[in-house]
Amino acid sequence: MKRTNTELLRNVILRYLREEGLETPLNEHRAILAWPKVAGPAIARVTGDVSFRQGTLYVKILRPALRQDLMMGRTQLAQRINGEVGAQVVQSIVFY
Repeated sequence: MKRTNTELLRNVILRYLREEGLETPLNEHRAILAWPKVAGPAIARVTGDVSFRQGTLYVKILRPALRQDLMMGRTQLAQRINGEVGAQVVQSIVFY
């Protein structure tokens, strides 16, 4: 029996997530999980809580001097996280 309307499972799942409004929360969660990989192991060790709200990634940095250094490169970090997630999720990053 020949099937003519086959579709990749990945596309079916992505369409379902979009229709159910789950794609954005999933991408936000992926952005949180991408932080240690994008920031690197040295920065991840001195990172506290990471959360996401309304297009902004909030990252608690435990060392004030490092916080100042990261503030200068937050645009590039946001771009790298978005690249890792595969969507424009992170609009800005707030270090506290």
